[in-house]
Amino acid sequence: MNPARVTTSGLKQVATQACLIPQCRHLVTTSTATGIGAVDVTKARQYCQNQLRHGDYEAYLIRQFVPRSAQDAYDALRTLNLELARLPETVSNATIGHFRIQFWRDTVNQIFSGNPPREPISILLHNAITGLAERAGVNSVSPLKFWLLRLINTRGKHMENRPFTSLAALEDHAENTYATLMYMTLAAMPLQSVHMDHLASHIGKAYGIAATLRGIPVLAAPSQPIHGPSGSSVGTTRSPALLLPLDVMVAAGVKEEDVFRRGPNAEGLQDAVFQVATRANDHLITAREMLRNLRSGNGPGHDYEHQTEPEHAYSNLAHGEEDTPAVIQRGFSVLLEAIAVGDYLQRLEKANFDPFQVKTSWKLPWSLWRSLKRSEI
Repeated sequence: MNPARVTTSGLKQVATQACLIPQCRHLVTTSTATGIGAVDVTKARQYCQNQLRHGDYEAYLIRQFVPRSAQDAYDALRTLNLELARLPETVSNATIGHFRIQFWRDTVNQIFSGNPPREPISILLHNAITGLAERAGVNSVSPLKFWLLRLINTRGKHMENRPFTSLAALEDHAENTYATLMYMTLAAMPLQSVHMDHLASHIGKAYGIAATLRGIPVLAAPSQPIHGPSGSSVGTTRSPALLLPLDVMVAAGVKEEDVFRRGPNAEGLQDAVFQVATRANDHLITAREMLRNLRSGNGPGHDYEHQTEPEHAYSNLAHGEEDTPAVIQRGFSVLLEAIAVGDYLQRLEKANFDPFQVKTSWKLPWSLWRSLKRSEI
C-alpha cells in the first residue's frame, strides 16, 4: 500500500478492522455512516449546555475550564447524570423510572456499536467517544462503557429514594456516581494516571456526599397535590424523602416523619448533617494533602483502594514512572469539582449546618478562576 494514497476513511477502516475490542469495533465511524450530521451535533451540544445552565450550574461553570477536546464528553455525561438523578422526582412511579434506566443501558450499547439513538445526550456522547477513538485509538474508550453502565446501574438502585443504610454506603454511592463521572472526564481528555484517579475518588466522594445534603430541602419538602379537571385532588406528585444514612440518623435521634413535618426544626437534624458534612470535608482535606505530597515528589501518603481494579490499571504506565507534576497540571481542571464542594460546605457551616438555610453562592465563578490560576484546591 502506498502511504501517500491512504485516505482518512481508509485509516478509519483499517483502525476498525484492527480493533480487538468487540464493543468498540464500530466506534470509528463517520457522521454520514450514523446518519448524524454536524447540525445534529451542534443542536445536541446546545441542548446539553442549556440543561446544565439551568439544572447543574456548577457543572456549567466548570465545563468552561475543561480542555476543549473533552468538553463534549463532559457536557453529555453531566447532562445524563442530571437526568438520572432527577428520575425519582420526574416519574409517577419507580417502575417507569426503571424502564427509563433500561433505556439508557440499551442506549449505551447502541452508542458503542456506532448506532446512537437520535437523542441529544446520545448524539453528543457518541460524537465525543468517536473523536476520542480517532485521537487516541479505540483502546482508549474501552473503560468508558464500564463506567457509564456503573453510573446508570447505581442510579437505578436508588430509584425509590430510600435512605442509605450507612455512611459507608453513601460513600460507595458517591464513588460510583460523581467519582466515576470524574474518571470518565479524565479518560476523555485522554489522561491515564492512577494518581489523578485517586484524587478524583476523594473529590468525587466529597461531591456525592454533599449532593445528598443539598437535596434535603427539596426531597423532604411536602409533595404538591395533583388536581383533576373538577379541581379535586387526585393524588400527589411524590412522597417526601430523606436520604441521610440510617446509622447517622439513629445516632443523632433523627426521625424521617419529624423532618417531613418540622423541616429544619426537626430534632437532631443539624447534628446528623454535621456528621455527614464532616465526612465530605475529610475527603477534601485528604485530597489537598495528597496533592501537596505529589507535588513535593513524594507518594500520595496512603493507598488507593481502587488501584487494583482493571479500569485503573494502565498498561502503558509503569507504577511510579509517570511525570506526576505534568499530569496534575494537564488534568487540573477536573479537580475543580473540589472548589464547588468546598464552597457549599463553607456555606453550610455558616448556616450552622441547617441545609434549609444555605444561601446561593455568588463568588463561585471567581473561586474557580482563582483555583485554576493558583493550581490549588
